[in-house]
Amino acid sequence: MKGNPNPLLIRISTVPLSLHKLLKGQMRYMQENGFGVHLVSSSGPETNAVIESEGCGLTTISMTRNITPVRDLISMMRLWFLFFRMKPAIIHTHTPKAGLLGMLAASLAGVPIKLHTIAGLPWMESKGFKKNLLKQVERLTIFLSTRVHVNSQHLLNFMRFEGLDPKPSKLKLIGHGSSNGIDSEYYSRANVSVEQIHALRKVAKPGRNAFVWLFVGRLVGDKGILELIEAFLHVQTQHPDDQLWLVGPFENKDRLKPSLLKTINNNNNIVTWGYCDDVRPFFAAADVLVFPSYREGFPNVPMQAAAMECPMILSDINGCNEIVENNLNGMLVPVKNPGALTDAMLFMRNNPDLRKYFADNSLAIIKKKYSNRTIWRLLEAEYNELLVSQKNKKYA
Repeated sequence: MKGNPNPLLIRISTVPLSLHKLLKGQMRYMQENGFGVHLVSSSGPETNAVIESEGCGLTTISMTRNITPVRDLISMMRLWFLFFRMKPAIIHTHTPKAGLLGMLAASLAGVPIKLHTIAGLPWMESKGFKKNLLKQVERLTIFLSTRVHVNSQHLLNFMRFEGLDPKPSKLKLIGHGSSNGIDSEYYSRANVSVEQIHALRKVAKPGRNAFVWLFVGRLVGDKGILELIEAFLHVQTQHPDDQLWLVGPFENKDRLKPSLLKTINNNNNIVTWGYCDDVRPFFAAADVLVFPSYREGFPNVPMQAAAMECPMILSDINGCNEIVENNLNGMLVPVKNPGALTDAMLFMRNNPDLRKYFADNSLAIIKKKYSNRTIWRLLEAEYNELLVSQKNKKYA
């Protein structure tokens, strides 16, 4: 990047999927507005796609999600060498492992501005030694950073309550929350054809009076899949033709229990679709999104559902309870409570006018608060403010 007059920004994530899906469009915007941008992640199937969509270079450096001291040291040294060679003005990390290694390497390389985004706290669902270790890792990452973006107000409040904010000004919320906002022009019912909806229903074959409940996300325990299945089975006792569509991948980590997998596989009205690159037709074809996750930062799926005018039932947790105000644009239920979830599902099913009211309000709120271009402009202003501050320090 030598000779480039634009300040160099390096964005780092453990896996390329985060850059490609969770931050889509953001890096291209920064390039179009005065920054040189380079990306770093482990290799993965999305590597070429993110290079093409964002229009920037990408260096692959292996980073594991688990605690692997020797491999982590090697990754950190590779990051240090990259920073030493490219001399970025700003590094901005995402995901816990990329955050820790990126902050350590950037500190050793003398990178002037170090930003990290926290989109959730994995240690909230851990216990004992592992919880304490993950918490101390988060504390170290924050300590080494110039500033930390927390992507929800409730998460910011929780981190301050836990004493993870060494200075009141270090943790910051960008806008109303979210790491990237939502493109409501892309996530729009207008972009889904009747033929696409009919194609899904032709595969699933719901009855004429069947109600389609939808879950989108990883099919793992902490997304509330156990409670979702229990609640759906109770709904089925009153409405046996209803269907539950599960859109997302099963994973080996946090794998569902064999008994739960057996229940899913043996129920003809539970339809598993696997990972789908374009989820818009599912939102348009379903009646209600049910998202009973245990923990989130600022979840993308409810924002997508809101933009697609799909009514929602969410767990009352960080992020979800900022996207949805209970009984204004959706329903919130206590976490890990299948009984309350069942009641909410039956109530929502029996009130079509309420579903329409929720959908209309959700779309209006999404457009007002969570436009992706609003988030990008605020982040661009943040970068420029830190660059000016750094320049003033240099010449003070």
